[in-house]
Amino acid sequence: MAQRLEPAGTPFAATSEGVRVRIRLSPRASRAAIAGVIADGAGGALLKVAVTAPPTDGEANAALVRLLARAWRVPKSAIAIVAGAAERTKVVVVSGEPQALLARLAAGLDATA
Repeated sequence: MAQRLEPAGTPFAATSEGVRVRIRLSPRASRAAIAGVIADGAGGALLKVAVTAPPTDGEANAALVRLLARAWRVPKSAIAIVAGAAERTKVVVVSGEPQALLARLAAGLDATA
């Protein structure tokens, strides 16, 4: 199970396998981008991501993985959608050493702000 090591209000959570990221995906956007952190309805945080691909046949999910891999400089094989594959709200796991990944993911988020 995920153990939160970060302050509340972040979409990132360190786990034994890497980092879990809660995402709100917007398919069919005019441009692909990581838009930043937004609040969910339960007081948590989601990473808002937009992709140009439609939400059919897994195209938006594949575009999400490509975008995150490029932005965070990790291999596509290190990113897995573990929940919400058919929904707009997803949970993604980025495999690797959690503390190093948290730093990289946070830096990637700061670069998009």
